[in-house]
Order: sequence, then structure tokens, then C-alpha cells
Amino acid sequence: MKVFVTGVGGQLGHDVMNELAKRGYEGIGSDIAASYSGIADGSAVTTMPYKPMDITDATQVESTISAENPDIVIHCAAWTAVDLAEDEDKREKVFAINAKGTENIAKVCKKLDCKMVYISTDYVFDGQGTEPWKPDCKDYKPLNVYGQTKLEGELAVSGNLEKYFIVRIAWVFGLNGKNFIKTMLNVGKTHDTVRVVNDQIGTPTYTLDLSRLLVDMVETEKYGYYHATNEGGFISWYDFTKEIYRQAGLKTNVVPVTTAEYGLSKAARPFNSRLDKSKLQESGFKPLPTWQDALSRYLKEIGEI
Repeated sequence: MKVFVTGVGGQLGHDVMNELAKRGYEGIGSDIAASYSGIADGSAVTTMPYKPMDITDATQVESTISAENPDIVIHCAAWTAVDLAEDEDKREKVFAINAKGTENIAKVCKKLDCKMVYISTDYVFDGQGTEPWKPDCKDYKPLNVYGQTKLEGELAVSGNLEKYFIVRIAWVFGLNGKNFIKTMLNVGKTHDTVRVVNDQIGTPTYTLDLSRLLVDMVETEKYGYYHATNEGGFISWYDFTKEIYRQAGLKTNVVPVTTAEYGLSKAARPFNSRLDKSKLQESGFKPLPTWQDALSRYLKEIGEI
């Protein structure tokens, strides 16, 4: 099985490449940088083939992917800076990457008749209510530019292909790049008190665990929409921070505040990021471990415990 992976300089792409290598599959990594730009940790991602590619350039996408002729494309590349996406001078670029770039890849997959995995987000919904969002729900009402462009990416995939997996995730953390845990650890080491919102509810996703699931998926033909986060229940960012500090042995005081009280974000955030993951088990896929367990393993991975 030959797999082309975009966004290998980021958290998820890094782990997907390593998971492919672990199972003996042929992986080709890609990103916009001229050479692999992620963490040089000595893992397989740094030694497997790498092809620079700008996903917004349709001609380059077609020639690069066609030359490799993969069985599967796992599309991890995306613009993920949610607040920055709201800036007028950035919106066109965000659309070009998340929507048009995804369409470029989907069209090549259609031509090659290969499977495609598209990583999406809970941000395609409006985040209202308290019921978990089901993967086949079509009640799309994105609250911000990022969510709208990711939704357009979803529609480009489902509109062009039949052999696709659209996997929505939330609250992502991994080894390669910035994330909430790293930010909170840095703040916790330099401040006595930290304010964290307690009215946005969801579940974290560890890219190491997610990468295993994605490779499980592409070994099958169980196509469609899925939701995938770690198990362990729904929590707030406040709850998450408390557990980060508890496991890391930090005594920082965590003060719960509402999103309105916090008030620093340019982009509107969903209050309800609960994702219904029952379809995973119904389709025979193994659920991800609990987020508490994932956090413990991650803190060990980055040398914090």
C-alpha cells in the first residue's frame, strides 16, 4: 500500500508517516517547504521520501501526486490559525489552502481512482446546544472563516469522490508544533494564576492515537463521515488545564471564566464541540484511548513527567 501524506511538517502528518512506517507501508510525505520542516526526532518521517508541494497550485498538485500514483492520499495539510484567519488580508489565503487546495487534491484522487482521507473539524457546526454532533449531520453553520473553509473542503471531497473518509477532530495535540498543552505548560511555569474558559465543551485528540485510527481506516473500504477524538468524556478547557497541571505537577491556580469574560479571541468559538463517535465502533474501528491516558503519554513524550 502506497500512501501520499500532506502536511507532514505538522502534528498529525508527522505521526501518520511514522504509523505507516511501523506497519511496513510505503509513505511519501509532502508539505510546502522545500525539505521536511518538522521536528528532527530521528523517526521514520525524517527518512521516508519527501516531495515539496503547494496544495494551492492545481498544476503542481496534479503532477506531484500523479507521479507517485498512490493508493491513498491522507490530507493533513491545512491553515489552522483560527483567529488569524479572520484578518481581511488572510481570508483569501485561508480559502485557497483549506477549500481550493483540498479540491485540487480531491480532483487528482478522482483521476487516479485512489482513496482520500480529509481531516476536518467540529468548527463546521455552529457549536450550539448540548447534544453531541453526529458525523452524518448536515446542519452546517460555521461560526468563523476557518470553519467555513474547512466545510468547503469537506464538500469538495464528498462532491468529487466516492472513496473518501472525512474525519472530524477537535482540540488537537501532538509532538510536532504548537498546541494548547504546550501553551498551558509554558504559562503555568511563569505565572501563579491562569484564567481558562469553562463554557466551551469538547474532548481532546492526540495525533499519535488518531494516526493509528486513520491507517486502520484506509486498510478498509468503510467510507464516509466519522468523528474521532479520544475517549474519556466531555470536558471544558478549564477541566483540561486542571488535569494538565495535575499530571505535570504544577501548582498554578486555574480560574474558570466564561468565553465572554475571557474576551480575547477574534474568531467566534463553538460552545458545543461534543462529537458523537459511536459510528467508529459500529463500523468496527477501535476507539481512541481516554484523553487522560493520552495526556499522560504525551507529557512523557515531551519530557514533562
